[in-house]
Amino acid sequence: MGVWRCGRFELPTDRALVMGILNVTPDSFSDGGRFVGPGGVDAEAALREGLAMAAAGAAVLDVGGESTRPGAAEVSPAEEVARIEPVVRGLAEAGGCAVSVDTRHAEVARACLEAGADVLNDVAGFRDGAMVEVAAGSTAGCLVMHMLGEPRTMQDDPRYGDVVADVKAWLLRRVETLVDAGVDRDRIAIDPGIGFGKTTAHNLELLRRLPELVATGHPVVVGASRKRFIGEIAGGGPEERLEGSLAAAVWAAAMGAAAVRVHDVGPTVRALAVTGAIGGAG
Repeated sequence: MGVWRCGRFELPTDRALVMGILNVTPDSFSDGGRFVGPGGVDAEAALREGLAMAAAGAAVLDVGGESTRPGAAEVSPAEEVARIEPVVRGLAEAGGCAVSVDTRHAEVARACLEAGADVLNDVAGFRDGAMVEVAAGSTAGCLVMHMLGEPRTMQDDPRYGDVVADVKAWLLRRVETLVDAGVDRDRIAIDPGIGFGKTTAHNLELLRRLPELVATGHPVVVGASRKRFIGEIAGGGPEERLEGSLAAAVWAAAMGAAAVRVHDVGPTVRALAVTGAIGGAG
């Protein structure tokens, strides 16, 4: 059985684990504003939500303090740290599941590692040398995600030759950069970046051909939850995309994904339990 080594944890990769999304932002596309208001961050409420996700079956909790929706404005590293460090620290102290920090900024990553984070989830794919340095100086798992350009511009007419081949080649180059810096391969997972500089057709092609990414030997994490392409196919706003999100998660698991990153932890855990039982029935 393979494992993804992430700080305090060795996560099995022979079945799809659930990574729960915990955004401490005012403007994320689906759940922004839940824990940030005029008075600042309600860290206690965010911590309660994270603990509820863990109780519902999340193996990893992914805490983010900067929205990466299309067109989103950047947040200063200092503001990002202020939003998420108390939440990361509280979840790490509670134990029970791995804590991931969703950031592009080395300063934020460093602060959250000191607070107990187990995973660095870099939506920019560790393009920043400072992020690579932080990763190499830690024992954290590294999640390398593909994004075309930056959040502000990534959906401005994205184009590829062959989206799967292009994304895979880019991810493997970033993996080698981390390995060359001293990061062990078994600490590195990859994410094709569904919705990050991709059209609906690109997203569907990546999901159809997910086994090509799994064949790289690196754990593959898929984050399709509540994404716009689901609404384009089935209709409805972000809060009405549960069924489509479950369909994408079940598909990703069947195609060999090691983890699915989701907003709706309980329903996803239950759906994967049923499909897992069916797959093991023979």
